Formats: sequence, structure tokens, C-alpha cells
Amino acid sequence: MKDITEFDVKGRRVLVRADLNVPLEGDVITDDGRIRASVPTIKDLAGRGARVIVVAHLGRPKGKPNPEFSLAPVARRLGELLEAEVAFATDVVGESAQAVVDGLQDGQVALLENLRFEPGEESKDDAARAAFAGRLAAFADLYVGDGFGAVHRKHASVYDVPGLLPHAAGTLVLAEVDVLRKLTDDAERPYVVVLGGAKVSDKLGVIGNLLTKVDRLLVGGGMAYTFLAAQGYEVGGSLLQEDQLEQVRGFLDEAAKRGVELVLPVDVLAAVEFAEDAEYEVVDATAIPADREGLDIGPRTRELFAGKLADAGTVFWNGPMGVFEFEAFSGGTRAVAEALIASEAFTVVGGGDSAAAVRKLGLPEDGFSHISTGGGASLEYLEGKTLPGLVALEEQK
Repeated sequence: MKDITEFDVKGRRVLVRADLNVPLEGDVITDDGRIRASVPTIKDLAGRGARVIVVAHLGRPKGKPNPEFSLAPVARRLGELLEAEVAFATDVVGESAQAVVDGLQDGQVALLENLRFEPGEESKDDAARAAFAGRLAAFADLYVGDGFGAVHRKHASVYDVPGLLPHAAGTLVLAEVDVLRKLTDDAERPYVVVLGGAKVSDKLGVIGNLLTKVDRLLVGGGMAYTFLAAQGYEVGGSLLQEDQLEQVRGFLDEAAKRGVELVLPVDVLAAVEFAEDAEYEVVDATAIPADREGLDIGPRTRELFAGKLADAGTVFWNGPMGVFEFEAFSGGTRAVAEALIASEAFTVVGGGDSAAAVRKLGLPEDGFSHISTGGGASLEYLEGKTLPGLVALEEQK
């Protein structure tokens, strides 16, 4: 992949596909991590005299305008971070977008409205997607792919536009790919992966692939209960994917066959209901009462997991250990994060809820070697899948 330093951008219109898909409460951004991660590429281009046209998506508006998913709050925050005005177009490829693009001067930045307001962006019809990509490409002289969180999507702005313009990867995408290559091809051992989150089904492929590469696999979060149930234990009302039990038994057998140490919780916080103020008790993970549900790993498991991380050379973590949004059930996620910070390993937080948890819990982001901006993209890369957005950037026009 070319990088942006290979282009003379002064006076040229550069379309930057960023990932600005941030959580909102009304028009208030509750976590601006992805916007901050996009700033270096945008600032570099603007600083070298480019006319920067930023495009991104937000949420799932299903191909039509919806004020709930407007990028207007993002434009304001991006302007604050750049310390410069960001012109905002109220449509994607319409009159407002054309006027905003035409009005750009060297070194200025614009943001177009949510790409997903246009049905062509996510269309599975190649012709519809190509038609929309052509309208986007018409705005620009060059394309920069910097939205790592979207590179696993075969969408017009990610996959089709690079084929229509000279293109390069932004600094964020290059950094993400460099880290993931290290995890897949050059991991210092012991290589430990910590997986959490709600569902085993979300991580089937990555678990199967990682069992051929890692030394230790620590499983927490909601998905741990399916692993416990697969071993025949009662999990009460805990999150359970019964349709995955056979698959998980296969993982347990494969781990044993390959000598991979697969570590499950030994105790959990078992609550009477799924609620922030729910009454709970610490119980053995193998003896969860039928009328309770596990909402976090327990104190012995936190200590166990920290011990399994202490001597690691490389750690990849994806998925919280419990319902970290509820303070009472955030301790397990905090314990894993703090163990990574204390470690001398190369530590990677795999985006998504894990990255959100780091920020929500007020932990220092520089305590980790890398925090990814793309949970889904990271997992698909580690699963060994081909990511359409990276393929498009690798092909030179």
C-alpha cells in the first residue's frame, strides 16, 4: 500500500474515508476516540495544502437521511480537535456537498453528511454501489483510506472509490495493519489472547484460527458461560448460546490437542437480575445458582487472569469481562486492563467495547502498546479473512 507521503497534495482535493462512527446521546458524543484517531492523517494533509474532503458513516440509518444519525456533532468535534473550522455539508453527494467542496481553499477541511444516508453506499448490487462511488470520486483528485473500522466492509466508499482515483492508505490504517501483522506473523511468546464480550458466535472464526497460533487463551464475559455449559456445568440465567455448545466442545478438544492453555473463569458475580443495582454474590463458576446470572468474573478469576498475563510477550484483548457499563460489574474488565498496563508485553486492545471500556473506566490509553479503532476489522484480520478495503488500497491505479 502507498502511504500519503508519496503524494504531492498541495492544491488537490483529497477524499479521506475516515471512521467517525462514535456513540452519541442526543447530539452529545460520549466517546470521541475514533475522531481523535483520525486527526493525524487529516491534519497532515491539510498542513501540506490539500483540500480535504472527509467522508464517514454513523450508525445504521438504512440508506435514507435520519437526523438521529447526522454527522453534524462530529463536524463540530473534529473542528475543535483540528483547531480549525470544518465545513459541513448537509447531504452526501447533493447540492450542499458540491457547494462545500467547491468552496474549499488549500489547507481547509470539510465533512460530508453520513455516507449511509445514501443507499448506494452499502448496496449489494455492484452497479448501484459503483454509481454512488462515481459521484463521490467526482469530488476529488486523490483518495486516502483511513477508516480502519470499516475496511472489512465491501462498501462504495471503502472498496469502489479507490479503484477510481489514485489512492493511498492513511497513517491510521498503516499503523493498524502493522500491528495486526505483528500479531499474526511475529508475535513474541508467550502469546496470550483474552476474549470476552457477549457471544461465542461473534468470534467462532477467530477462536478457530487463534488456536493454531497462541500459547494461552483466556475466556471471560458472556461467552464464557457457553464454554462452562459445554463442560456440563449449570450456568443459571447467564447468557448462553445453546446452538454453539457442540462447536465450543470442539474448541476445547482442539486446544487440548494443540497444547493451548484455555483458561475459563473459576468464580463469577452472580446477580438476581440484569440491572445496575442488582443484588449479587460471588459463586464458583461451576456452581452458578439456577435463579442467578453471571454478570462479571469474580475476584479469584481476576487474580488468575492477571497471573496468566504476567509473563506474556504478546497480548491481544477483545471483549469485556462483564457488564462494564454497570459500575458494580466493571471490576473484571478493569482487572484485565490493569494487568495489561502492568505487563511488559506488546499489548493490543482490539477495538469495539474493549476500547470503549478503557476510556469509560478512565484508564491511561498510553498504558497499552496499541488500541485498535476497529473491533470487527481486527477480528476478521486475525481470523485470516480478506478485508475488501485493504485489498482496494493494495491495488494500484
